[in-house]
Amino acid sequence: MGSLGAIVRHPDDVYPLLKLKMAARHAEKQIPAEPHWAFCYTMLLKVSRSFALVIQQLDPQLRNAVCIFYLVLRALDTVEDDTSIATDVKVPILIAFHRHIYDRVWHFSCGTKEYKVLMDQFHHVSTAFLELEKNYQAAIENITKGMGAGMAKFICNEVETVDDYDEYCHYVAGLVGLGLSKLFHASGKEDLAPDHLSNSMGLFLQKTNIIRDYLEDINEIPKSRMFWPRQIWSKYVNKLEDLKYEENSVKAVQCLNDMVTNALLHAEDCLKYMSALRDMSIFRFCAIPQIMAIGTLALCYNNIEVFRGVVKMRRGLTAKVIDRTKTMADVYGAFFDFSCMLKSKVDKNDPNATKTLSRLEAIQKTCRESGLLSKRKPYILRNESTNSSTMVLILVIILSIIFAYLSAKRQDN
Repeated sequence: MGSLGAIVRHPDDVYPLLKLKMAARHAEKQIPAEPHWAFCYTMLLKVSRSFALVIQQLDPQLRNAVCIFYLVLRALDTVEDDTSIATDVKVPILIAFHRHIYDRVWHFSCGTKEYKVLMDQFHHVSTAFLELEKNYQAAIENITKGMGAGMAKFICNEVETVDDYDEYCHYVAGLVGLGLSKLFHASGKEDLAPDHLSNSMGLFLQKTNIIRDYLEDINEIPKSRMFWPRQIWSKYVNKLEDLKYEENSVKAVQCLNDMVTNALLHAEDCLKYMSALRDMSIFRFCAIPQIMAIGTLALCYNNIEVFRGVVKMRRGLTAKVIDRTKTMADVYGAFFDFSCMLKSKVDKNDPNATKTLSRLEAIQKTCRESGLLSKRKPYILRNESTNSSTMVLILVIILSIIFAYLSAKRQDN
């Protein structure tokens, strides 16, 4: 559940949070009995709980393929992220990773916490991978090969230009979008989406993560990780790490806003991609992370806290997005509302204000022209105040008691 303070400020978070908690418990009960599949779905819950909840709604065969695709790429990403691995060791592993997924005994110890467990017991993932249909295997192998080669390239090269930035994000996330589109098509449930739209779906998510994770990446031990392109940050500071120092706060926020403005370039492509989806479970699987991304960009924009700590959507709002994203009207509504939130934060004196406003207006125009805004549920930015915090606390207590009672009753049965 979210913190009590957040619930008091946003009382209508309670019901979605309870539903999310129940969905998480249900997902845990749906873990398959076979040891290798049990490992894969248990690990999925540990490395991406929200993703795991959405993936559970997919058709069983597609669900298994997407689960393994995610874990394979998460393992590949763990190798890339581990800055303690020497370059001459890391690069060959990245390049050959697409072959390791066919090896039932291969593993490589790296990473920390649950990621180390994933790498130490990767043979479970390989075993599950080999049980997938051949068309799913081919799509996963192809994307893993491209991603590993791209990661290896940028192990040895800095992200200098915006073109480099786009290329790096293509390798680590755009290819994920292409791979998922291939899996959706292989399932027979969707037409094959254009590559440029699939790529934008990945880039929008990846750029949001790179922006949000500035402080974590720059403070990485033993070596910092730098993904913000020099072409952008060098306009504001001499070194990328200078952005985290208080004396550079004004320049840091301006640089941050520049980065957010760059990410917004992909929003319209994402809307076009999602509007073409037919299968409800695939639609929700794609739409929920995209809404989370534009929501996170809205929170990060003009926010010095990106350089001081962690900026993310509160858990109750995340629960609402998961619970209430059901139609394209909900997506247009969320993108429109978060664009309005972001627009309200634009300072006319910001160096990129004109460009930022232009991109936000383009997103809002797309949302308006859909004709679906009137059918949305305006859950993102509505006034969530309450007349009495006491009544809210009583409501929370009552709902908690009801939830505990229902949980106990299910266990007894």
